[in-house]
Amino acid sequence: MTIILGLLAVVGLVFGGFLLSGGSMDVLIHALPFEGMMIGGAALGSFLIANSFSMIRRSGRGLVKVMKGSQWKTADYTDLLNLLFELSRLYRNKGIIALDSHIETPEESEIFGRYPRILKDHFAIQLITDSFRMLAMNFDDKYQTEDVINRKLKKHHREVMAPASALQTVSDALPAIGIIAAVLGVIKTMGAIDQPPEILGGMIGGALVGTFLGVFLAYCFVQPMSGRLRQIEEEDSAFYAVIRDIFVALVSDHPPNICIEIGRGSIPTVYQPDFYAVEQAQKELPQAA
Repeated sequence: MTIILGLLAVVGLVFGGFLLSGGSMDVLIHALPFEGMMIGGAALGSFLIANSFSMIRRSGRGLVKVMKGSQWKTADYTDLLNLLFELSRLYRNKGIIALDSHIETPEESEIFGRYPRILKDHFAIQLITDSFRMLAMNFDDKYQTEDVINRKLKKHHREVMAPASALQTVSDALPAIGIIAAVLGVIKTMGAIDQPPEILGGMIGGALVGTFLGVFLAYCFVQPMSGRLRQIEEEDSAFYAVIRDIFVALVSDHPPNICIEIGRGSIPTVYQPDFYAVEQAQKELPQAA
């Protein structure tokens, strides 16, 4: 919703201010389709040259994510705490063998099945199951465990940030591409130097539209979208950091409820569920067999 309001504000106030100050849209309307084709085509072409097909698809999904916002909300964090509480409780009460069926086939697990949104996230499930597998292999040093999980988080973070970096590269290039379009307009104008001043003025104005459009698209559209995508990925990454903190607390021999409270403290404040709400949610969970 905010992105739509922002786009309307940018377009409305920029062009509204131009009109109210006495500007005429005639030159802009005439030049925009041609300048837009040159600038948009050059930006799109350079983006295709610079990125693999996989990165292009991921960038497209990133733009969709910009429209939708963060993936994880307060209810999802509560579900994550409940899921890890159930797994931790089962591990403490029955040992790692009792978790085997849940860890090896989470899609068939009754525990994981209670949290379908988390189950759909491949990385979250992989992080949880791999962490418990380390316990099964007696890899229970809390410092080494945290280091291993941090390496996975850094790798994932680097990969999800790549589309935002690709969009930022386009944003950085757009002003220069706008200058290219403006120079072509000047070349066109110089070829018609024998025309009357009113015609030359329109042609020079059309050439300057290229510079305007490149800078306008870069700093009012592409760069804000890149920044918003980066912000969203940073917010979503906190979800996986909670898994790390809870698991490290579990390896440190804290009881399940303390592990969950440690994880709750790592949740971003805007999405952090209340302590009593988490406690009540844990009481409503099915009792371990």
